[in-house]
Amino acid sequence: MARQQAKARFRPVGDGSKHTSEDTFLREEMQLAFRNRGIPLEALRYPLTPTGMHFLLTHFDVPEVMEESWLLNVGGLVSNPLTLTLAEIKSRPSRTVPVTLECAGNGRALLQPRYISQPWLTEAVSTSEWTGTPLKGILDEAGVSDKAVDILFTGLDQGVQSDIVHYYQRSLNLAEATRDEVLLAYAMNGEDLQPQHGYPLRLIVPGWYGMTSVKWLDSIEAIPRHFDGYQMDQTYRYTVSADRPGEPVTTIRVRSLMVPPGIPEFLTRTRLVKAGQITVSGRAWAGRQSVSRVEFSDDDGMSWRDAELGEQVGEFAWIAWSYRWDAKAGRRFLRVRATDSDGNVQPSAQPWTLLGMGNNMTQRVEVIVSKPAPC
Repeated sequence: MARQQAKARFRPVGDGSKHTSEDTFLREEMQLAFRNRGIPLEALRYPLTPTGMHFLLTHFDVPEVMEESWLLNVGGLVSNPLTLTLAEIKSRPSRTVPVTLECAGNGRALLQPRYISQPWLTEAVSTSEWTGTPLKGILDEAGVSDKAVDILFTGLDQGVQSDIVHYYQRSLNLAEATRDEVLLAYAMNGEDLQPQHGYPLRLIVPGWYGMTSVKWLDSIEAIPRHFDGYQMDQTYRYTVSADRPGEPVTTIRVRSLMVPPGIPEFLTRTRLVKAGQITVSGRAWAGRQSVSRVEFSDDDGMSWRDAELGEQVGEFAWIAWSYRWDAKAGRRFLRVRATDSDGNVQPSAQPWTLLGMGNNMTQRVEVIVSKPAPC
């Protein structure tokens, strides 16, 4: 049965229950930032993000898991309940899929007023090769009943959020859960999962924001209704007021980032670039859609010019882009924006949401272009 949620008797300061318009961060937000890292933007040069640079979000604690005692339980509305060791899962047919994962709260810290939570700027995205067995095969083996509505995934990480004690749980409807690309992954970039990335087994749902790819899997359960647990119906929603729940967050919106050119000023990260022809490059992605266009601007989005698209790492992974920029002396504000195959274009100003979800506004990089040296 699905694990029950319980009310706690306390509400920690800075648990995401309030907003602030100040351009400073609470100690609790900094504590979260120290625990959860983003990708250094210069790492966008790599088609696959090195594991040590991959962004990380851990809601609670990294659980202690020993392979020799760990088991995956598959049950609920099934005709053949399964209890599987990691070795038994690895003996099933396997696939390796490059997948771009992005946190649904990426960009939250740029909004005003800002939701108090993990203070992401633009760095909560990465791409890795994930190896595992297709979830569909396991569900077929278990024999899911035609009365099942959702497939519920429970992780071993437990904590308190909004005064509720719960294990991290998410669900997918049956059609989503049985897509061919959805994996029970046990390897990342050719090596066993590291503890912080969900060892020994995690869910990977290509095209969806990262909250769906439950880590440290403990159980998979076919249930006869929509799962309404905390991480499904009380957060990860596009809501604009506390009394209107809004639509659930699902697949990744179109987005692009550039490798900031030149060299950085230590504190502000403002870039220093020498005047002349330079190549600006980066990555763009669009969840389940393809990227059809990337544009570059050096005048803060007043005008746009097409960039050149390069290699796409995989069907559900980002694509390279580049632009040959004639950098003129002075202060410049660079932007990049992508368009997906459905015609969706990144906005220059992000529509505000209460929880700070699904931000895909154009990246803005301040650059100081120095005058060319005299001949």
